[in-house]
Amino acid sequence: MTSRSMTPEAIRFIETVRYEDLPEEALRIGRRCMVDTLGLYLAGGLEGSVKMLAADAVENGGRPDAYVIAAGKAKAPAALAARVLGTAGHAHDWDDTQVSHDPRHVYGLLTHPSVPPLTAALVMAQRLGGVDGKRFMLAFQTGFEVECKISEWMKDRHYRRGHHTSGTVGTFGAATAAAKLLGLSGDKLAHALGIAASFAAGIRCNFGTMTKPLHVGRASENGVTAALLAARGFTADPEALDGQWGFWVVMGEGADESKFEQGFGKTLTIVDPGVSIKPYPSGILTHQSMDAMLKLVREHDLKPDQVETIRFYAGKNITEPIRYPVAQNHLQAKFSMPALLCMIVLCRRASHHEFEDSFVAGAAMQDMQRRTQVIVDPEIDAKGYDLIRSRIEVDTKDGRTLTQWADERYRGGPLNPISDADLEGKFRMCAEGAIDDARQDQLLDAVRGLDKAADAAKLAELMIYDAAAR
Repeated sequence: MTSRSMTPEAIRFIETVRYEDLPEEALRIGRRCMVDTLGLYLAGGLEGSVKMLAADAVENGGRPDAYVIAAGKAKAPAALAARVLGTAGHAHDWDDTQVSHDPRHVYGLLTHPSVPPLTAALVMAQRLGGVDGKRFMLAFQTGFEVECKISEWMKDRHYRRGHHTSGTVGTFGAATAAAKLLGLSGDKLAHALGIAASFAAGIRCNFGTMTKPLHVGRASENGVTAALLAARGFTADPEALDGQWGFWVVMGEGADESKFEQGFGKTLTIVDPGVSIKPYPSGILTHQSMDAMLKLVREHDLKPDQVETIRFYAGKNITEPIRYPVAQNHLQAKFSMPALLCMIVLCRRASHHEFEDSFVAGAAMQDMQRRTQVIVDPEIDAKGYDLIRSRIEVDTKDGRTLTQWADERYRGGPLNPISDADLEGKFRMCAEGAIDDARQDQLLDAVRGLDKAADAAKLAELMIYDAAAR
């Protein structure tokens, strides 16, 4: 049980924060997060799972609030549109991740912060109409901050017990962004957060399945629903984060009260400690090791037919959640170190184009995965889980053993960020097959000039395409 009530402080921050309070660095990073996420929406809309959700949303119909991603000009109620859009954003597990300076945190505990609040802001901007760019950015940043602080202050028992933070805490990010655009305050805002607390869900047993990205889709949908219900007068506990049966205690055995002095918005999480933009469409725990394998392959010009065996050494923070010894499909591959390392050896890259069932289940991938061992290294494990530490050994058919340690500075993170040019390259790779180059240019320009935009719903219009026609 927490002795200090933080829900009222969250409410006070949401009510009072203004666009003018956002430092330029927060705006710069926020635009980068938007570019990244908009590309992921476009790529995700081509996924079979998202096509199913889009078809379900169109079939159910209702008030035409917002475009359904990848369903042409079809529209659906805001919450349903958010479910599809949020799932698309996380479909490739390529969306950005929250950073923490806390060495007690386990990578994976923290949330994918951008998709839920950006999804909520985008569908609500369409529903409400006339939401200018500054108001849109403010709603996104407010949701981002509330989501990240709740995630940062939770104890790691939340993740270790099997909760998926992006599904649970993401609900608060979406609810906050929607509530900010609706202008909720006082009791109605408190009730929106209370409803969100009861809606929060997502369990890790569904990693490697279609349901994992649906966690983020449901967080987006549920956050929008919570705000809309509260606007109508629907009630909930006004301090739902706190107390004996509040979110923190029930979902993770409490919060770290020593961090409460950070407060909401005193230092925006998007700036410090920052956010990581993913270089690969797989779990964040895997990326340093994939970069290490790529370095090994390039430095030794290693060809697939030269590889005899691969040994991967890491701590349990990697080996437990990245759990598939031999991936059979592209969803399992995102959580399989053998699959990811073999993908790098075979293709020298791992974009969403490599994450296809036919490739993962193909003879080359299946054979090399079965020659790859994942080994828990006690010495690496004893160093803690605040950083990703791993070592790769490759035995070649001519008798050599090649060794490569992973770089603990995460590529894409604040200490080693992806350049704007590389980010644009990722966006265009994601947009390929969804919208043409001209609309890609327009969408990038719209984000860059967002502070001058009269209607942020233009972003949604620029993403219209029909996956069935692709």
